[in-house]
Amino acid sequence: MTHLQLNEYQQHALARLSIESLTPMQEAALLTCRDASDVILLSPTGTGKTLAYLLPLIERLRMGQEGVQALVIVPSRELALQIDTVLRTMALPWKAMSVYGGRPAMDEHRTMKGLCPSIIIGTPGRVNDHLTKGNIDARTVSMLIIDEFDKCLELGFQAEMQEVIEKLPAVRERYLTSATDLEEVPAFTGIRRPVKLNYIAENEQQKRVHTYMVHSESKDKLHTLYKLLCTLDAGQSIVFCNHRESVDRVGGYLREQKLSYEVYHGGMEQEARERALYKFRNGSCNVLVSTDLAARGLDIPEVHHIVHYHMPAGEDAYIHRTGRTARWDAQGNAYLILHAEEHVPEYVADEVEDFELPERPGRPQPPQWTTLYVGRGKKDKINKVDIAGFFYKKGGLSREDVGNIDVHDYYAYVTVRRGKVKQLLALVGNEKIKGVKTRIDIAK
Repeated sequence: MTHLQLNEYQQHALARLSIESLTPMQEAALLTCRDASDVILLSPTGTGKTLAYLLPLIERLRMGQEGVQALVIVPSRELALQIDTVLRTMALPWKAMSVYGGRPAMDEHRTMKGLCPSIIIGTPGRVNDHLTKGNIDARTVSMLIIDEFDKCLELGFQAEMQEVIEKLPAVRERYLTSATDLEEVPAFTGIRRPVKLNYIAENEQQKRVHTYMVHSESKDKLHTLYKLLCTLDAGQSIVFCNHRESVDRVGGYLREQKLSYEVYHGGMEQEARERALYKFRNGSCNVLVSTDLAARGLDIPEVHHIVHYHMPAGEDAYIHRTGRTARWDAQGNAYLILHAEEHVPEYVADEVEDFELPERPGRPQPPQWTTLYVGRGKKDKINKVDIAGFFYKKGGLSREDVGNIDVHDYYAYVTVRRGKVKQLLALVGNEKIKGVKTRIDIAK
């Protein structure tokens, strides 16, 4: 365990997360937040910034105090859900919940009244909505964390963020974190003389990312992308496009080629986005085709390859995209697909090698896992143990055949070895889980 003095709740949180020691960056953040009220933390993607602000937050939370004590503002629903999951795993005595667009605010308000959270994680628009309606008592909020602050404070969000912050008169501590900096933090944030911890200059990640240029003979890069993905075989890959329409077009082409993939962008329904991420994380698909929505905040371990189908507009986006690979101490690869009229942008500081594609690459191996949909969930009194036991007993599976089990209110997702799926579905077709008939099928 880290040599820093930690309180019992911090120690419990780390134990629940199976973390034995903090990184130097996390230790520095905790020490700095003990002495300073305004802190800006800059650190590369995948270095544990979430824990770097949650540990100081835990230290500041007061037992027995009513109302929301801390607000965590994030730019996307997925990041809000991810932080919410981390806090739930920590199993602290303080309750937390996430709020975001795409679902009824009234449902969130009802949950708030029943849960009485001390921590709210949310997107700017939805947090602003709850503050305006008085669902969150702003007088009790003393801590403000802005995660991915460069994104939250960019021009498109500024008016909304200013509204939020102006509604928070009792804030005393402000923590801002990101992998990229802003030239100037807006005055409305209330930050005057922050202590800045900058770990970007010491970033060793670039040395662990091998960057390649892939030449495309035509402006339409679809066939080049197909050959590249076949060459990369079964390695987990994220393909970045600049527009939603491009994501859908690339996805359609990969479907025609019968490659394993999922698409991910802001125009999709929330459930479809969550399902796509779940299948990519658990190894049910090898390729995620996405806009820059997947470039920030998502905890996706072991991404081997980042493919820039389109080059991003600027350096910040490139840093966040490429930061999806080579997380912690891992190695990773980035590929820039360029046609004859394109060139490597000046903001790409890495050494770029040419990558030669074989004329006829083989077909990639299919994923080892498949995600199954189970049409019952928590509201039906079904839990992970029930599903696992059912698959073992009725489906003839061993523990090695079953991966992640993710139970929602009305349904669940289960990761099963691809080679066992046909057998399983045949055996459980007419069986019941805890006496209840349910639909079990491959998740679409």
